[in-house]
Amino acid sequence: MTPAVRNPQAYLSEKEQDAYVPDGTTPNLETYMHYAKIQRDREALSAKNDVEGSRSGGLMRIFNRSQESDRRSVASDGKNVAHSSEEGSGALVTAGEYRAASGALRTATWGSMFYLITTDILGPYSTPWAFQQVGYGPGVACFFVFGILAAYGGFLLWWMFLKLDSERYPVRSFGDLGQRIYGRWFKYLCNILQSLQLVFNVAIIILQNGQGLSQMAKFKLMLQRCNVVWTLAGMVLGQIRTLQKFGKVANLSIWLNIIVLIMTMAFVANSPPNYTASPSGQDTGPVVTLAINLQPFQDQLDGIMQIVFSFGGSMIFVEFMAEMRRPMDFWKAMAYAQIFIFIVYMFFGLFVYTYQGQYVINPANQGISAYGLQTATNAISLTAGIIAAAMLGNIGIKVIYNNVFVEMFGFPQLTVTLGKYYFAISVIVYWSIAFVIGSSIPLFSDLSSLVAAVCIFQFTYTFPPFMILGYCMQLDATKGDGEFDINNPHAHRVDTWRDLSRWKRAFFTKNTFFHLWNFLLTLACLSCAILSAYSARHFDRVFVRYLAFCDVV
Repeated sequence: MTPAVRNPQAYLSEKEQDAYVPDGTTPNLETYMHYAKIQRDREALSAKNDVEGSRSGGLMRIFNRSQESDRRSVASDGKNVAHSSEEGSGALVTAGEYRAASGALRTATWGSMFYLITTDILGPYSTPWAFQQVGYGPGVACFFVFGILAAYGGFLLWWMFLKLDSERYPVRSFGDLGQRIYGRWFKYLCNILQSLQLVFNVAIIILQNGQGLSQMAKFKLMLQRCNVVWTLAGMVLGQIRTLQKFGKVANLSIWLNIIVLIMTMAFVANSPPNYTASPSGQDTGPVVTLAINLQPFQDQLDGIMQIVFSFGGSMIFVEFMAEMRRPMDFWKAMAYAQIFIFIVYMFFGLFVYTYQGQYVINPANQGISAYGLQTATNAISLTAGIIAAAMLGNIGIKVIYNNVFVEMFGFPQLTVTLGKYYFAISVIVYWSIAFVIGSSIPLFSDLSSLVAAVCIFQFTYTFPPFMILGYCMQLDATKGDGEFDINNPHAHRVDTWRDLSRWKRAFFTKNTFFHLWNFLLTLACLSCAILSAYSARHFDRVFVRYLAFCDVV
């Protein structure tokens, strides 16, 4: 007999989910937490029966699982769900129907997430330019500070996801998580910034790859034509719909990046810089490095924003966790990825800056003067770049499709056949928009600094403490309420946020100092982001450089 399992209400629209609440109102925080606890308990039970790849050695044991282990794990998940019950559950469906709905969305392992996190950046190639802008001292200090705060923000996102996500009320995106805490206005803000960042990141990678291909062809091919090549490649690779499948190619991307880093460092230590490509304006001269580069503050901020790109993956941490079988294991992927990024990226930036000084260009491997080695590094980095762009585009399309087309216009979910066709069309449209952006301004240092300040900085540094502040204050406020009843989830509250008593319980608790810390951190990060955005707004300079670049090409 085919086992019956709970109806996966997670794949209904938000309006449809609201109908499952007994009194017909929007679920409150306690309701989300109730079902999230049930979900985490189920995952913990499943994890006990999951066969980890403990017999493998080295990196295989740390990051990979065998296909047989994955199959056993999925089967175990199905059995656990089949025999579990939940208060307020709806209609029953077969196990096959359940896997058809949920299997496509929650299949990735934490090993796959490690590769995806380290792929979800423009690579370490901009870090030497960041050191060139600020010098050794501020550069190292910023790497430490931004690295620690990025790890703190990522941990907060992981913790809140575990407390608020469930199959009944899934957290699919950063905006979904924000909506649980602050409401729809914050969700819309997150979705807008996230969509802008993802499409601009894809555009920047198209531009970077286009410049690399043009350099390989000794500028005999126009930049726009080179951009077309990578846009078409992205449209093909972007047809991959699940992040689990991207994890396989993301593994390759990391090792390709490492090869490029090693080749770049080997060359710069034994050969002169690429004087003709350097923005310093000098044909030859001694290499100069500085402990502190005393140039205009806005230029220093532009360099610092390149470091923000290194730790800018928090924007899609929620999307990563939403596709994991065991989101509780995400901290492992995040910890390994943050350590990898911090050590490898900072070392590479310091090494290249030491040997090339003021002649460093962005990206660093294109500062190699020997054409043969330059071409080799470009060819390898182009492959890694298109993988990163395809993954970012995949998530960007899902954010727009789920939050705009599904919720507002009633499009089918991506798990059904018609939704898959719409997804394929969306990939083509999305990459076409990215091509237009990337080809419009073919110099991306200033543009990337602006994107980092306006978008990346918020998701990595400003939003996490702001969200945990709201979550913990609401949680502390519930301590004065009555006993929570899932069948009547709004009846236990003794007051509302219009009453001063609830605000007092929310802030003046044993967690007051933690609330104050996150409040001050939010203000500090927001101030830094605004200042950096103001410093990166040199559109007149970008336009002048664009005209000069067009003359050269």
